[in-house]
Amino acid sequence: MSFITCMTVLGALLMLLALTSSYLRWLPITTSAVCLVFGFAIGPMGLEMLRLDVQQARHWLERLTEVAVLFSLFNTGIKLRLPLRSKAWHSAYWLAGPVMLATIAGTCLVAHYLFNLPWGVSILLGAVLSPTDPVLAGLVQVTNAQDQDRLRFGLSGEAGMNDGTAFPFVIFALLYLGTGQLEAGWIQLWAVKSLVWAVPAGLLIGYGMGRGVGHLMIFLRIRNADSTTSPNDFLALALIALSYVVAEGAGTFGFLSVFAAGFGLRQAEARITRSHVPSEHVAQPVIGHMTATQEQATVAETEELSESQLAAGIMMGDMLAFGSLVERSMEVLLITLLGAALALYWDWHAIGLGLALFCIIRPASVWLLVSRRLLEPRQKALVGWFGIRGIGSLYYLCFALNHGLPQDVAQTTIGLTLSVVALSILLHGISIQPLLERYERNPAAP
Repeated sequence: MSFITCMTVLGALLMLLALTSSYLRWLPITTSAVCLVFGFAIGPMGLEMLRLDVQQARHWLERLTEVAVLFSLFNTGIKLRLPLRSKAWHSAYWLAGPVMLATIAGTCLVAHYLFNLPWGVSILLGAVLSPTDPVLAGLVQVTNAQDQDRLRFGLSGEAGMNDGTAFPFVIFALLYLGTGQLEAGWIQLWAVKSLVWAVPAGLLIGYGMGRGVGHLMIFLRIRNADSTTSPNDFLALALIALSYVVAEGAGTFGFLSVFAAGFGLRQAEARITRSHVPSEHVAQPVIGHMTATQEQATVAETEELSESQLAAGIMMGDMLAFGSLVERSMEVLLITLLGAALALYWDWHAIGLGLALFCIIRPASVWLLVSRRLLEPRQKALVGWFGIRGIGSLYYLCFALNHGLPQDVAQTTIGLTLSVVALSILLHGISIQPLLERYERNPAAP
């Protein structure tokens, strides 16, 4: 594609989304579904404006999907304000842990016995398709930092954690494909490095950095009376980058670290302000505040705000707005590319695998493993269905392609992964809005 063609496609898509946004609100369809169809329309089966070969583009696609997931994980982390001791977190732990393991096992068994795929490829598919997506699950996540609904909080916590907790099993599958057999030596080394060390250490590194940076920045802005002129988007970028680099340098999982950094930053805000109301709700920043006075820069009267609320509110509000913009931009780009790639990689076997994952494996895992004390039956049914697959799975696919996935199984793995993700975007995209509206008419007690 030439630069002019790229600009034409991008401009047409963004204009389409802008003009139809008011209609999409009332239709059972998401922005992701529109982007997917648009991408398919400009691909080889449509206007032939874009042809994406995933194997040739795997290196830059891995980095692009990686950045998209990092921003989404950080943005998810700073929305979760409840302390870790809260019972609302328990459902997230179960969803990101036992439910994800059951999903990997179930998907692996279906891929092996129903489609006769080798065990190594089946395990890889289970790991790649197990995490729910923090980018595409925006509609079912918490709406703001004050949202304590068990359904949305559990799905948000799950999406934030399981993109990192799925990583060890992607590595396990690649090691198994590389050796061709299960050996005690590499399994023990994998367990120590990827489970015992990388998961908890990644969370602790990110949480410590987020908590420390949050306390430091709010303290400095109060001390220097600099609440409304600091570049908070730079701070978000710095914290995402540094928490990821430090975690990767320590041999841990950067995805978990970035999510924990966002959560740690939010916990610093909650601890400093000592308010039940998130600071950005009372000191909401106005566009252009970096050149405005404090009185012009906030919605509330500054006399009614403490110094910590003013500093923390503008900082958190800026970060949420910046993260949301990047997240939505990445979603539009990557799902459009996915739609364009489907013409080359569509695999009809994905219908059986996808339906088994969406309708049997995920719902059964949630129903059997999550206690009724954590989620009531209606919430469990919705959580079981809202297991959206998306950009996280695309990242793991590209990671596998760049880290030893044998060429003889690459085409099958790409086809099944892309096709299942596309099915998830369509099926969940059509059903999410009506189901959520029905739930929100009579929400459960937090």
